[in-house]
Amino acid sequence: MSLFWRIFALNAVVLGIATALLLLAPVTVSVPVVLTEAIILVAGLAVMLVANAALLRIGLAPLDRLTRLMTTVDLLRPGQRLPEQGRGETAELIRTFNAMVERLEHERATSSARVLVGQEAERRRIAQELHDEVGQSMTAILLVLKRTVDEADEPLRGELRQVQEITRGSLDEVRRVVRRLRPGVLEDLGLISALTSLTTEFATHAGLRVVRRFDAGLPALDPQTELVLYRVAQEALTNTARHAEAGRVEVSLHHVGGHVVLDVSDDGRGSGVAREGAGIRGMRERALLIGATLDVTSEPDAGTQIRLTVPVL
Repeated sequence: MSLFWRIFALNAVVLGIATALLLLAPVTVSVPVVLTEAIILVAGLAVMLVANAALLRIGLAPLDRLTRLMTTVDLLRPGQRLPEQGRGETAELIRTFNAMVERLEHERATSSARVLVGQEAERRRIAQELHDEVGQSMTAILLVLKRTVDEADEPLRGELRQVQEITRGSLDEVRRVVRRLRPGVLEDLGLISALTSLTTEFATHAGLRVVRRFDAGLPALDPQTELVLYRVAQEALTNTARHAEAGRVEVSLHHVGGHVVLDVSDDGRGSGVAREGAGIRGMRERALLIGATLDVTSEPDAGTQIRLTVPVL
């Protein structure tokens, strides 16, 4: 039965009952209407409206649930579906909506994968150019400065040494940027070594105490999964340094059941509500690439925890 005819039938039932009551009940309407008759008619109208509203609420309940889901659905949290309850047009509408959400999730995951793969390729290209062009040029400048310092007299020698230290510091910064853009240690030594290097560098530059807890017997992971774990840890540490006002960060990587779990938690101020900024949404998009789930909890004065759960075979 279509939605139109269902609503028509509900109203017809209510009106039919009201008509039967008027025909069979020992009630008459005088002209002019007396007070008791007016009270009976108003009470009957109220009962009829309440019954009609209740029946319509029951009949349109699946549409209400669909409306609430449509206002809260998030493609970065896949799996949100509405139970296919009801019959006729309502059930067909729910099935169509669920199919649309599934298609959009698939398209979003595919497009995000292309974007993130492109980003990684661009990171590699930029890192390679910084290493080959800028890094080598600055290294050559340092060599020239060293020869010049050895041959110069005071006070010029002191000034040249200052320039030499500034150049060396800039070269170290370029190398740090290259490591962030392209984690070569991840490709060469694996995930644990890469996370160790990342947290050590973070502690040095952010001035925070970092506690590492890594399981030794982790299962073998494919390169894409390792890269996602590394990038999520990197972004989580960056968010901590920028927003958390924390003094301590704990990074852990464990094998629990059929999952590898990455936890990054801090003792910062928290917010009570985990704000979905660009950083967190970027982490969610990366999680979708490998079928992982990302959970973010933030409590006032209790810090923030970011957990990435990756299924493994």
